Amino acid sequence: MASDLDETQDPLDLLRLGYAGPLLQHKVRRWEQREAVERIEPVAEEIPVTIAYNRLPHAVMMATPTDLEDFALGFSITEELIGSPSELKTLEVVRYSRGIELLASVSDEVAAAVKERTRRLTGRTGCGICGADSVAAVFKELRPVAPGAVVTVDAIHKALLALNERQTYNAATGTVHAAAWATAQGELQDVREDVGRHNALDKLIGALLKRDLDARSGFVVLTSRASFEMIQKVTVLGAPLMAAISGPTGLAIRIAQQAGVTLVGFARPDRLSVYTHPERVVLS
Repeated sequence: MASDLDETQDPLDLLRLGYAGPLLQHKVRRWEQREAVERIEPVAEEIPVTIAYNRLPHAVMMATPTDLEDFALGFSITEELIGSPSELKTLEVVRYSRGIELLASVSDEVAAAVKERTRRLTGRTGCGICGADSVAAVFKELRPVAPGAVVTVDAIHKALLALNERQTYNAATGTVHAAAWATAQGELQDVREDVGRHNALDKLIGALLKRDLDARSGFVVLTSRASFEMIQKVTVLGAPLMAAISGPTGLAIRIAQQAGVTLVGFARPDRLSVYTHPERVVLS
C-alpha cells in the first residue's frame, strides 16, 4: 500500500497508516536523465521501540521492527543489564498505535539494578550511548577475549560478498545496516538488519546467544564504521575478530588492542586493513 501521509496525520500513528512490517511502500517522483517518473518504492520503517523491565521503561530506541526478541536479549546483555540469557525470564512484544513495547520479565534484584541505570534520553537511530549519564556508564568494564581461530583474507572477503547478497531490507531501501556472523571459513550463518547499526549488532548477538554459540569459532561482519561501542558489544559476546566495511575510530582501535580483538576496517572485496592483533588474519 502506498503511503499518502499528509501534514495533518500523526507520523507515529502506525495503526492509521496501516503499518504491517519493516518496509513501507511510498509513492515517489523519480528523476532520471531529466525526465520524471511516478513510481512506488520501498522505504525502511523506523519506529520507537520501548524496552521495559518488570513494566519499568528503561530506554526508547529507534529501530527496525524485526527480530525484536533477539534485539531485547542482545541489548540487555551488551548493556550489561543482565549477566546471562537465563536472567531474561520472559519477553512480551506489544504493538500499539505509536510504537512497540518490549516487556521483559526479570528478577526483582535485576530490576532494581536496571532502575538505577534507566536511560534519560531516547536512543536515536545512530546512537549507541544515548542517555548515558556518566563516563563510567559509557565505558564498560574491559572484557578480554579468548584466542580465536585464525582467519584468512579470502574468508573475510567471502563473508562480505555473501552479506551483500543477504541484506534483504537494504537491497529494497538502501538505508539499512547489517551485522552478521561468519565461521572462520567465511561461511555466513546469521544476519540481522536494522536502520540503527548498534541495533543490528544487538539483534545479532541476541540470536547467537540463543543458540549458545562458541564465539571463538568465527567473526562478526558489519556494514558500518567500527566505533568504540561496537567493539565493546563484540567483547561482551567474546568474538575475537570484527570486520567492518568502513574505518574505525582511534578509540575503537585502542579498546580492541587492549581487549585482544582483531579489528579489520575498510573490508572491501579488493582490500582490507587490520588495525589490531594482525596475527589472526593470514593469506590464503
